[in-house]
Amino acid sequence: MSNKTINEIYTFAIKNGAIGGKLIGAGGGGFLLFYTNTPNRLRKAMAHKKLEEVRFKFDHEGVKQIL
Repeated sequence: MSNKTINEIYTFAIKNGAIGGKLIGAGGGGFLLFYTNTPNRLRKAMAHKKLEEVRFKFDHEGVKQIL
């Protein structure tokens, strides 16, 4: 799924250093996840557009169940 706003942000990110991106999430919200070799360039461009960055880390341990 996409729309005009998502397409515009994606194109802007590609023009400002993103190599690729993916729309992730479900329901009434979601995120655009971008990959880049120049993170500072992309961060600066996105901040200029007032787009919020959400930092994250990958978890390499997998799902855990608490009993």
